[in-house]
Amino acid sequence: MFNNKPIREKATINGSSMADIAFLLLIFFLVTTTINVDTGISLVLPPPIQDDRPQIHERNLMNILVNADGLIRMDDKPVLIEEVKPILREFINNRGKDPELSDSPQKAIISLKTQRETPYKVYIDMLDEVMGTYKQLRNEASISEFGIEFKSLVNNSSQKQLIIKMYPKNISVAESSEN
Repeated sequence: MFNNKPIREKATINGSSMADIAFLLLIFFLVTTTINVDTGISLVLPPPIQDDRPQIHERNLMNILVNADGLIRMDDKPVLIEEVKPILREFINNRGKDPELSDSPQKAIISLKTQRETPYKVYIDMLDEVMGTYKQLRNEASISEFGIEFKSLVNNSSQKQLIIKMYPKNISVAESSEN
């Protein structure tokens, strides 16, 4: 008697509308979010050598070893990161004066080897020091030869190619070792 309420149907949500809203939200988040693109170290690799490798004299090779603790050894002598650039400048720019250093900038080879556990920051810092040394030497040569900085020379110009031939980047990045 007292229960004369009409029976209501349970409320339902239209499934197609829900799918449309979910799809629109997905598109919205895809469009509005940014995806970080990791950039690596840009190195231009030399073309593959077709002929036999030339014999490298020991005096023309500067071995740089970085251990797992980040300690640097250049030709088996411990050095600090701040000492790397001056040592490399002297080695590359020796021009045969010191019998312990390279014959010429064209023959000077820098070999960088690290251990697997070497901190990445130390490796990058070492590579920056090596590249910075070549940049400095090329810039000084460009100013003395042409009176203009190396970076201001036109790409693929004969002047730029001359400076690159004077100071080629002969850098060998060896595989990491376990010890």
